[in-house]
Amino acid sequence: MHASRVPGIGDTGGGTTGKGDTRVAEYPDRVLQIGLKLWSVNTGAWRRDALRLYEQGAYDYLEIYVVPGTVETVPLWRALRIPVVIHAAHFKHGFNLAVAECATLNRRIYEETLRFADELEARHIIFHGGTFGHIEETARQLAALGESRALIENKPAITRHEGNILECRGSTVEEIRTVMEATGCGFCLDIPHALCAANYHRESQEGMLRDFLALRPTMYHMADMMDASQLIDDHTPLGKGTLDLAHYVSSIPSEGALVTIETGRRRQDSLVEFEAELATWAQCHTCPRNLRPMDSGRL
Repeated sequence: MHASRVPGIGDTGGGTTGKGDTRVAEYPDRVLQIGLKLWSVNTGAWRRDALRLYEQGAYDYLEIYVVPGTVETVPLWRALRIPVVIHAAHFKHGFNLAVAECATLNRRIYEETLRFADELEARHIIFHGGTFGHIEETARQLAALGESRALIENKPAITRHEGNILECRGSTVEEIRTVMEATGCGFCLDIPHALCAANYHRESQEGMLRDFLALRPTMYHMADMMDASQLIDDHTPLGKGTLDLAHYVSSIPSEGALVTIETGRRRQDSLVEFEAELATWAQCHTCPRNLRPMDSGRL
C-alpha cells in the first residue's frame, strides 16, 4: 500500500493507478510520492524499463521533459498509462522566459508542451525562469500563457553551457515570489538548486531553504551533490555525493508530496541506476520526519 496520492497523480490507495491498472506491491511503503525524470526522446530502453518499474510499484509518476519537435512521441507515453508531470523546455532548447525577444519562440514551444500536457492529462507543468534578462519579463510572459497548471522552479544563480557561464533567473526567494504573485502559479522547489544559489549569494543554506519552504512548494526536485559548497548543480545520483539526504528528505513538510529524483545516468540500456537510487531513497526514511521545518531551528 502506498502513501495517499495528491489528486490527479496516481491512486488514492489500494495499489492501483486510478486508471484501472493493478500494481504489484514489491516496494515498501512510502511517505512521499516518487517521480522518475525522463525526456520525451527517451522512447527506447528507458521507457520500457519505466513501465516495468512502475508496475512493480517502484515509483509513482513520470516527469517528462518535453524536447521541442517531439510531439510524435505523445502516443508512446500515453500508452504507458502512468501519471505524468510535464517539464517545459529551458534555455538549452531555446525557451527563455526572461528575454522579451524570445517571446514568439517561447509561445511556439509552449504550444508543443501543451500537446503533451493535455493529451497525457498532466497535473503540473514546470517552467524555468530563464537566463539573463529580467525576472519581471519572466513573470509577464508566464502570465500571458494563462497556464493554470504552471509551477515555477528555482534555479542556481549561475549555470554552465558550452563553456560559458550564464546567469539564471529564479535563484532567490524574492524572484520566485515575484513570479508567483504576478501569475498565481505554484512552486517547484529544487533542493540542490537552492543549496547552490545560497552558496553563490553567500547566504545560509538552511535559511534559504526555510524561506523557500515558506512559499509552500507544490512539489520538489531532489539529487545529490558532489560538493555541498559548489555553485553549479551537477545532478549527482542519490548516494554518490556528499549530501545528508535523510536530513533534506525529512524536511519536506507534506506527507504525500511529489518528489522527482532528477539525476544523471550513464547506462542507456536500462534504469538499473535509478533502481539503486530507490534503495538509497528508502534509507532516507529511517530517521524521524520533521513535518514542520518552517517552525523549527533546523531544516
